[in-house]
Amino acid sequence: MPWFLYLALKQLFPSGKRFGSFFFWASTLGVALGVAVLVVVQSVMGGFGQEHRDRMVKLTGEVVIDGNGRPFYPAAAMGPLSERDDVQAAVPMANGMVMVMYRNIPVFPQIVGVDPTQADGYGWDSFMKQGQLSALYDDSVAVSRTLADQIGVGIGDYIEVYSPLMLEGLKQDEVILPRELEIVAIYDVDWYENMVPGLIVTLRTMQDLYELNDAVHSVQVRLKPGSSEIDAVQELNRQLPLGLRALTWKQRFASQLWVLDFEKTMMLFINLFIVAVAVFAIAIAQLLNVVRKTREIGILGAMGARARELVIQYCFQGFCIGVIGTTVGVVSAVLILTFRNPIIDVLTRATGSYDTLVQFYFFYRLPVHYTVQDFVVIISSALLLSTLAGLIPALRAARMRPAEALRTEA
Repeated sequence: MPWFLYLALKQLFPSGKRFGSFFFWASTLGVALGVAVLVVVQSVMGGFGQEHRDRMVKLTGEVVIDGNGRPFYPAAAMGPLSERDDVQAAVPMANGMVMVMYRNIPVFPQIVGVDPTQADGYGWDSFMKQGQLSALYDDSVAVSRTLADQIGVGIGDYIEVYSPLMLEGLKQDEVILPRELEIVAIYDVDWYENMVPGLIVTLRTMQDLYELNDAVHSVQVRLKPGSSEIDAVQELNRQLPLGLRALTWKQRFASQLWVLDFEKTMMLFINLFIVAVAVFAIAIAQLLNVVRKTREIGILGAMGARARELVIQYCFQGFCIGVIGTTVGVVSAVLILTFRNPIIDVLTRATGSYDTLVQFYFFYRLPVHYTVQDFVVIISSALLLSTLAGLIPALRAARMRPAEALRTEA
């Protein structure tokens, strides 16, 4: 082992001190806390992001075919889809906005028209809190829980629905009768803003409200497990007639996914400051150590030590602190994440915030998702910053002239 590496380790673990110097363990603890916070925060943010991604796919399918905002006849899309072996289900949809009246309370929710005979293809049954999607008929409606609470309706109540075409007729002094619909189901998709508040009706009812005849606004496509949505979209776009396009769920929700990724990146950037503070403390401690050992550094210089070797010595100390601190931090973070739910239960019960957590974040168990890339970025950043922490004191030591250092009083 080179002498400068041996000397670096001896300064971290002086003779007579079995567990190393106080400076070593204080610096290591700072790095460990910073790394643990980084791993926990990134894993939790990744868990929230993955939960939302899973729900997006569950709600809309892997592929959506639309007409760039214009209605189209579903047969134009069903032809190419019927020739594919990777399609599990393809179901048409129509959507828009309506005015709903109940006891003279007006609201303006999103409305979606579906074919209840293809309920399995939509995969929405898990969102139904009361009733089932298959129970829909032409004069009935499924209402989101948010809308139901807002206007005070429940199963068996009737609401009046006005479409934009009906409201346009009122301007021409036409007598317009609303469409009365019975509530047969209540669903809850609170995290997805385009469906909250919202109504689900049969496709025929939606086509009547918007005078679409047999046209739809989109076809929702679910692929078989293991299929590639990117390959499917590329092939479909070559086969679909002019005016239709196929989009992956990632393309459809590009803005939402960008926000999720941006939030995770910003949390990484902000929490890196915790590691930076620990690294700054390492640099100060090592700088004080250089000042205290000025004469020893002078002796090393007089004995032929080169500036490069002194720089490596102090940077190696920072690297060692980083390695041990990062290891302790990652292990601590994994333990915290393993027992996260009991910890969250204790904290929320003690503070009375359990219901708030469910209401605003829609999770009663904290989701976690981490990737190899997350660990590589965190560990690399911690090791790099820890190593650079020794650079300032190392440069100071390397610039010392042996003669001047030896004249320094001990």
